[in-house]
Amino acid sequence: MTTQPPPHPYPVTLEGDLEPNLSRGLWLVKWLLLIPHFIVLFFLWIAAFVLSVVAFFAILFTGRYPRSIFDFNLGVLRWNWRVGFYSYYALGTDRYPPFSLDPVPDYPARFDVAYPEQLSRGLVLVKWWLLAIPHYVVVSILVFGWDSGSVGHETRWVASVGLTGVLLLVAAVVLLFTARYPRGIFDLVMGCNRWAARVAAYALLMRDEYPPFRLDQGGREEGLSRPRPEDPAAGRSGDWPS
Repeated sequence: MTTQPPPHPYPVTLEGDLEPNLSRGLWLVKWLLLIPHFIVLFFLWIAAFVLSVVAFFAILFTGRYPRSIFDFNLGVLRWNWRVGFYSYYALGTDRYPPFSLDPVPDYPARFDVAYPEQLSRGLVLVKWWLLAIPHYVVVSILVFGWDSGSVGHETRWVASVGLTGVLLLVAAVVLLFTARYPRGIFDLVMGCNRWAARVAAYALLMRDEYPPFRLDQGGREEGLSRPRPEDPAAGRSGDWPS
């Protein structure tokens, strides 16, 4: 019986290592502790949006994503994920996230996107809105959730807590009373975050490969032929096979 080789990894990597001894109640005040990060990220995301518009035209006319803009946007995504892993994307660590756009190999949350040497000029016109619509629907359910309500004769849809929010609420309550984070919930939460991260990188024009409709659970990416990010020998973004 032959063994099937692991699938070729998608060129967007999101990983997180669940801390074994989490505080029972720190999650109650993490939103307060993270206010400085939220302020910085607000302005970073404005800059990332503006630079993505610049990258759009660069790809349209040259087929290349300017490396300096790519590295900055990747840094914003990386910073955002570290803050999210500490807080209410995963609650996976109590270690305060660093203020940095650069990779931090020893931090328990890691994010990377392999740099594309060439991108499609035509695909850039449609992938971020038209082609990504099915994924936006899925991510909205996984992360945000939607609910309907009637106002008079009209039915309106409003944002509500998505699957990730429900799972994290359960995990937080269990953590509060037992000092344990259910591993199954963590793995599923990581799968939801990984799906959203792949779509975010695609929508920001960083890759042409269409994100898979696949919930890859667990803290680590499977099938990667590169050193683990916490290994000091690991290379910078783009140094692993895409």
